[in-house]
Amino acid sequence: MDYYGFRCPLAEITIKSTVQQAVFRDPTIAAGLLRMHFHDCFIQGCDGSVLIDSTKDNTAEKDSPANLSLRGFEVIDRAKQLLEERCPGVVSCADILALAARDAVFFSGGPVYDILKGRKDGRRSRIEDTINLPAPFFNASSVIRMFGQHGFSAQETVVLSGGHTLGVARCSSFKNRLAKFDTTHDVDPSMDPAFASTLIQRCRAGDNAEVAFDDSRNSFDNDYFGTVQAGTGLLFSDQALLGDPRTRAAVNAYAMNQALFFLDFQEAMVKMGLLDVKKGGEGEVRLNCRRVN
Repeated sequence: MDYYGFRCPLAEITIKSTVQQAVFRDPTIAAGLLRMHFHDCFIQGCDGSVLIDSTKDNTAEKDSPANLSLRGFEVIDRAKQLLEERCPGVVSCADILALAARDAVFFSGGPVYDILKGRKDGRRSRIEDTINLPAPFFNASSVIRMFGQHGFSAQETVVLSGGHTLGVARCSSFKNRLAKFDTTHDVDPSMDPAFASTLIQRCRAGDNAEVAFDDSRNSFDNDYFGTVQAGTGLLFSDQALLGDPRTRAAVNAYAMNQALFFLDFQEAMVKMGLLDVKKGGEGEVRLNCRRVN
């Protein structure tokens, strides 16, 4: 039986409809919702802590430099508002975020999959905890190690990185690759030279200038892996996946086979959505996703 089947039977359809409307109005919001779920789960587990606003006494996760580019908070707020009107105090913000990310992938052309419900909302959200998010300048070993701490294999690390098929990165995230890269190279040698020249031009607009991860920024597909193969992976951590023998085969496999990517992605997302889930008295069901009860 569905977790909310008796107490809030329209929970999933309410969230799905809210996400569908949001993605229809602004297709770029899908990337924000997917990334928000990822950043939530990697910090204290999938407990909606990334949704909490800062207060005068506490700087929350969402105000970390690593999270300033997250988008879609208003979509979660809208779904929560509708659900509180229909079934007050039942559906957690953590579940809303997990389902919204799932639906954002689907409405962008990606796979559809079922996820377990029943996550409780966490009561802690601190900026210092975001040190546990993968950084864009990580090499493959660092990325594999950080994902491994959450129980993911090297192959699962690659497939979850494929979430970068949606969205953009700011120049501040990759400008280190474009000048004074190391003692012997001005530009990262793993980057296609023509691509590097294009990025240098784009980033003259400043650190906040945005560049898409691939040519289909609003479509969930396997194009991201083709960019990595071609030396046009945007972040150092993206391109590093091709250079490491532990991850290279998966990059090549997903570049060739989108159906395989979709299958493995949904399995990895289900697994990620269960990271350190809070149950019972370990958490609560927030009445407002932006603050603890």
